[in-house]
Amino acid sequence: MTPKTRMLGVVMAVVTLAAAALTFATPASAATLTQVTNFGTNPTNLQMHLYVPDRVASRPAILLAMHYCTGSGPAFHSGTQYASLADRHGFIVIYPSATRSSRCWDVYSPQALRRGGGSDPVGLMSMVDHVRQRYAADPARIFATGTSSGAMMTNVMLGVYPDVFAAGASFAGVPFACFATGGTSEWNSECANGQLIRTPQQWGDLVREAYPGYAGQRPRMQIWHGTNDETLRYPNFGEQVKQWTNVHGLGQTPTYTDSPQSGYTRTRYGSGGSMAPVEAISMQGVSHNLPVDAAQVIRFFGLDGTTPPPTTPPPTTPPPTEGGCRVGYTVNAWSTGLTASVTITNTGSAAVNGWALTFTLPSGQRITNGWNAQYAPASGAVTARNVSYNAAIAPNASVGIGFQATHEGGTGKPSSFALNGSACSVS
Repeated sequence: MTPKTRMLGVVMAVVTLAAAALTFATPASAATLTQVTNFGTNPTNLQMHLYVPDRVASRPAILLAMHYCTGSGPAFHSGTQYASLADRHGFIVIYPSATRSSRCWDVYSPQALRRGGGSDPVGLMSMVDHVRQRYAADPARIFATGTSSGAMMTNVMLGVYPDVFAAGASFAGVPFACFATGGTSEWNSECANGQLIRTPQQWGDLVREAYPGYAGQRPRMQIWHGTNDETLRYPNFGEQVKQWTNVHGLGQTPTYTDSPQSGYTRTRYGSGGSMAPVEAISMQGVSHNLPVDAAQVIRFFGLDGTTPPPTTPPPTTPPPTEGGCRVGYTVNAWSTGLTASVTITNTGSAAVNGWALTFTLPSGQRITNGWNAQYAPASGAVTARNVSYNAAIAPNASVGIGFQATHEGGTGKPSSFALNGSACSVS
């Protein structure tokens, strides 16, 4: 039995193959799983099945739900609760199918691990674009989830298309690029066995290198893993946490820890709220054959109606701050690049609710990626705007943001900063 076959075998008990024999050729219609063809560029001949509920929401959200090795879209539909939750909350579910002999997703080739490189991610994005256009879907509410190989592809899609996906949920997966083999081989034993250990910065850099120059908001990530996973070993859980906390500019210390049920330890990073930038659930004694808690996924995505979804701040300047502000700015430079760590402190007497920090980068510096803020443009007079989880700065409180940039020899700091139009002191 090959490792890939084992990866499926231990998942089949949770995600049934009862629907695998179903075939559909009619156009997508409400409340029926239907096959869609000719959905766009599809270099690896993926198949697409679509579930649209009877009562679809106005400007619906989209969920891309990806199966395990040797699985299929119809099997994942029948073996998970995403469709019934779509009936309740009005979002649309895409169930893609890999068609190579292993039925595993390409999470290993150089083409799959860079934006626009080809292979499965391109076909999956064609499906998303097709649904987004046909159903006037909300571009700010596009999500991905998957189990095993589908969890790996969730990491890949969020890494390659950070401007498309708002969040993802990975069940028994591995970090972005962990399964890279540099060629056509589909199996990476070192990664599968939990032997590929890197620093948070190294993992984060792999994600940032997938889309060079991107400086926008990064998707939130929910990570699930069993401590007794015999196929994709448990160290991959911690490595995913390292990667996605670093991508969000966060440290390794949880903001919040609890036990949602016996044997489960849940940690949140960057926020203690239910829609933290990173949420990780360790499942004591659970194997690769782990249960998929679709309701908790939908809760994390903000699709269950109990919490408002995070929104991208509108491109308008927030009201002026009342009082003062202070900015700390630290540069760590090397031959052709630098990282800048920025601390914004509210020295006024009133809370800041929504902020924009403006500054001018020295000539030759260009932002390639950033964290904890949205940066535009990449050079010259830059505005860094808050993201959903750090919009408020209480009096005497601070927020930390940062970015990576290239330079042409000049590694100096901006000469001045303004928060919501008010000049800040610089420390």
